[in-house]
Amino acid sequence: MNDEKIVKASAESLATAARNASKGGLPPVHLWNPEFCGDLDMRIARDGTWFYLGTPIGRPELVRLFSTILRRDGDDYFLVTPVEKVGITVDDAPFVGQDFEVTGSGADQTLTFETNVGDTVAAGPDTPIRVTRDPKSGEPSPYVLVRSNLEALIDRKSFYRLVDIGAHHDGWFGLWSGGVFFPIIPSNELP
Repeated sequence: MNDEKIVKASAESLATAARNASKGGLPPVHLWNPEFCGDLDMRIARDGTWFYLGTPIGRPELVRLFSTILRRDGDDYFLVTPVEKVGITVDDAPFVGQDFEVTGSGADQTLTFETNVGDTVAAGPDTPIRVTRDPKSGEPSPYVLVRSNLEALIDRKSFYRLVDIGAHHDGWFGLWSGGVFFPIIPSNELP
């Protein structure tokens, strides 16, 4: 069997395993420790697009299935089933926070994000928001923890909306959610 057939068979078996495992919710990938089977030519771009063999995966259902068996170990990402573990490439974060809802206000506010793969997560003590800044441009990159060491990059339109509802607290400008204040930038750095 040539390499292309092996890769195709591996991708199909991963999709089947994900489909079977996700029928009752998210599969327990943190409990699965199969042998590493090598790297798969699969990549998640910064905008949340999943690629297989350089081609975008056009079926949202398949992307959702793969997202349910995604795991991060250290700085590496893997698709994991009870019998296979294959490495994939993630350009930034594996998910994109593409919208959010606000309930409450001020310190009692909760921000609930929806990702490009259909996950929802309310930011709070166990699912924090963090913002990094590019050292050269100062451009912010905001993230929210979705599950088990997997983050969503909050898209630009959502980040602008978040800034509109931000608040100052203890010398920082940031966001309240789930009873926690998440700093974005020191207040004295704002114009």
